[in-house]
Amino acid sequence: MRKSVYRKLGLTAVAVGVAVTLYSFNDDLFQISKNLDVFASVYKEVNLNYVDDINPSKMVKTGVDAMLDNLDPYTEFVPESEIEDFKLKYVSTQYGGIGATVFVRDKRIFISDVFSGFPAQKADIRAGDQILKINDVEVTGKTNEQVSLLLKGSKGAGVKLLLKRGDNAAIEKSLIRDEIKQPNVSYYGMVSGNMGYIKLDKFLENSAEEVTNALLALKKNNPQGIILDLRSNGGGILQDAVKIVNLFVAKDVEVVSQKGKIKEKNFTYRTMSTPVEPNLPLVVLVNGRSASASEIVAGSLQDLDRAVIIGQRSYGKGLVQQTFTLPYNSLVKITIAKYYIPSGRCIQALDYAHRKDDGSVNKMADSSLHEFKTKAGRSVYDGSGVYPDITIKQERFANITQTLVGKLLIFDYANQYRSTHNSIPNALSFHLSDDDYNDFVKYLNGKDYSYSTNSERLLNTLKTEATKEKQFNEIQSEYDILKSKLMASKKNDLQQHKDEIRQVLENEIVARYYFEKGRYEVNFKYDRDLAQAVKTMQDKNQLAAVLKGEGQYKVIGKPVLASAVTKKDDTGAEQ
Repeated sequence: MRKSVYRKLGLTAVAVGVAVTLYSFNDDLFQISKNLDVFASVYKEVNLNYVDDINPSKMVKTGVDAMLDNLDPYTEFVPESEIEDFKLKYVSTQYGGIGATVFVRDKRIFISDVFSGFPAQKADIRAGDQILKINDVEVTGKTNEQVSLLLKGSKGAGVKLLLKRGDNAAIEKSLIRDEIKQPNVSYYGMVSGNMGYIKLDKFLENSAEEVTNALLALKKNNPQGIILDLRSNGGGILQDAVKIVNLFVAKDVEVVSQKGKIKEKNFTYRTMSTPVEPNLPLVVLVNGRSASASEIVAGSLQDLDRAVIIGQRSYGKGLVQQTFTLPYNSLVKITIAKYYIPSGRCIQALDYAHRKDDGSVNKMADSSLHEFKTKAGRSVYDGSGVYPDITIKQERFANITQTLVGKLLIFDYANQYRSTHNSIPNALSFHLSDDDYNDFVKYLNGKDYSYSTNSERLLNTLKTEATKEKQFNEIQSEYDILKSKLMASKKNDLQQHKDEIRQVLENEIVARYYFEKGRYEVNFKYDRDLAQAVKTMQDKNQLAAVLKGEGQYKVIGKPVLASAVTKKDDTGAEQ
């Protein structure tokens, strides 16, 4: 009798559970149907009755964008008109063009960079050249996007440019557009200490294949270690991140898992192949702009104790997106899951699900981080990105340097230098002499590179507040003395910050001769992240200590390292 009652009660509980579930499901459907009806009705009435003409497509996109803005910045609607740009940003770097970038200056269009091996470089088009016309179309006053559309076209199609270089007469260049494919691996080669170096800029199509090819080429030089540079790499295709980890770790090892609302989309990614290089010392470089797929690679290799991570804390994007096709050739990219690397941690920094009342997003505080363990038992932490094993302090360039760059004075001087020097030594050995630097200082005579230092701004604030309080007369003499000293110090900025200004000058000048490859090579001697990577791999005891979490590199209590050296100075994981 008692069992019969229990069975009846059990069946009743199941029935109630099913009823609640169905009610909740039906209520959700009702709310969706209701709100879609409201949206359509508002759109209809505005379209019919609004006093001025409206753009229906623009209006709907504005509404959809506003709806998605409450989620996260990676969930986005892409109309048909923006599909090609979307593919270029997230899927492929391939298009038809001339191999150059442009920028607007005083409503005029200038070449900013030229890529080696493409039509613009072969036609001797140079950075700093002003574009007057494209196929007889005047471009003055046009935007970057408008000019890019004029330059792009199908492979093999001709394009005619009218250019002006400095004070010389206008020249006409006839080019044949080519397939422009910017590689994911922008540079690889041997660096000091006989170390192999690979710079991976993005995780788009074929990125894993490009890293594999670079690694195989470097192995022919019998390197003592490998440096994988993921600094400022915003991420991309998740599967390629897994394949790149697989180059350095054994088959059938968990790299990353994704977990979301829909169980069918939850998945664990494991290595599937025999590694190319499972033994050589490995360093991964990261910074605050290394995100998503970059963090999967860096974090997984750290969790598996396969690599030492050097640089600055990474961005902290632990979300996975998937694209879904929509009617009329549009699509939507939606965050479907969070990802977790082998220790079990998720490095997502911002909590988009719990925004503040003003719409801002909370960043996880260091005090709220959770401790996890690597394969060998080292302490690592979730939230707020991947913490390097060796942190390199990153400092901003001085105000004077930023101003010279921002006002294009270094860019202009590099163009002038190229016009008076037919050749320079190779990028690895190029060094701007003191005489050349002094020539640059003379070049600045009469140029506007005025700027305000933080000290000046604080001093001006002091004057304003003291004047309001009618106390300025009492401190004016001290104020004038302090202001005079600041101005005297500021006049010496070109000499005081000579080293970093020289570094930026060398980078820009070398690019005129050796393009992007030259920029990397001339900066090697200034790159303290890279120097620390070489030093770490050369010192076997130090390398072992880092990977075991011992000595000065052990994280104690919080993810702040005892050892640090100084340095001058949107990502999405797609399925």
